[in-house]
Amino acid sequence: MKYLRKLLFPFSALYYAGIWLRNFFFDKGFFSSRSYNFPLICVGNLSTGGTGKTPMTEYLIRLLKDKTSLGVLSRGYGRITKGYIKVNGSYDAISVGDEPLQYATKFDAIEVAVCEDRITGIKALRDEQVSPAVILLDDAFQHRKVTPGFSVLLTSYSELFYEDYVLPSGNLRDVRHQARRADAIVVTKCPPTLAIKEKNLIRANVARYADSPVYFAAIQYNDYVYGGKNRRSLSIFEDKQVTLVTGIANPDPLLTYLNDQNITYTHKRYRDHYNFTSDDIEYLKQCSCILTTEKDYMRLSPQLPNQEVYYIPIKTVFLENDGALFDKSILDFTAI
Repeated sequence: MKYLRKLLFPFSALYYAGIWLRNFFFDKGFFSSRSYNFPLICVGNLSTGGTGKTPMTEYLIRLLKDKTSLGVLSRGYGRITKGYIKVNGSYDAISVGDEPLQYATKFDAIEVAVCEDRITGIKALRDEQVSPAVILLDDAFQHRKVTPGFSVLLTSYSELFYEDYVLPSGNLRDVRHQARRADAIVVTKCPPTLAIKEKNLIRANVARYADSPVYFAAIQYNDYVYGGKNRRSLSIFEDKQVTLVTGIANPDPLLTYLNDQNITYTHKRYRDHYNFTSDDIEYLKQCSCILTTEKDYMRLSPQLPNQEVYYIPIKTVFLENDGALFDKSILDFTAI
């Protein structure tokens, strides 16, 4: 597949030229970008997905939610609706997107909204009865019409942005040098025992494109799975025929974790943010036990009310002292 994508380099050159020109117009002020006088934090990446934006956004929610009034604004990727919607647990994933629904379901004390136009969404969210003092923009690094006060750029350890190419021969949707707009760069999904020598090498390579501080983080899977309001140990899968369903950009870390736990499963892999068809649901109804990601659970569970469907939560954990340094940068920016 990689060799096949190399044949697409001429199209990548055209894509690169278009993206470069767009950024040039924003950088020179020919295209306008709006700034705000309150803390606006962007979480995003340069690639098409798989960098762990959802667990990073949840990390920031946990860091800030008890210290200030907090809002999260997302595009609501894959939803069938348009315009601004304030999200709560009464919606389904097809109406508001799986990630916003996940945030709204898990965190009661925050405001969650979706809007494809970030400027419109920010204004509407600030006009809510409970006006958030801080807003997190989920997956908005490439949306240049808004200039956030603080940008967190994510890049996966297995697909570092400086080793990747723009679409369609690579997975970058923006050019490498745009990393210079980041206030913090987080290398996600690292091995927990990443050596200092390798960290320094990564920092040196990132420094070719940006002078932002670089932090290292891993993905940590929960020891329990959840289904509805029930929490169960992973041991429940020992004697079951498990069907693993994933609709995320990169399920490899999850597969590695389950293999390390000696969980036997049949893997049904779908593309990121996949909307399951009626045929998919009919197939899954024949499966005796389904394990999935938390994001996919938002889309699957309402359609499989009589099935054993479980999800395994994940969270971002920083390596060594990086968490304290990263937290300080966020708290200093928000002045709380």
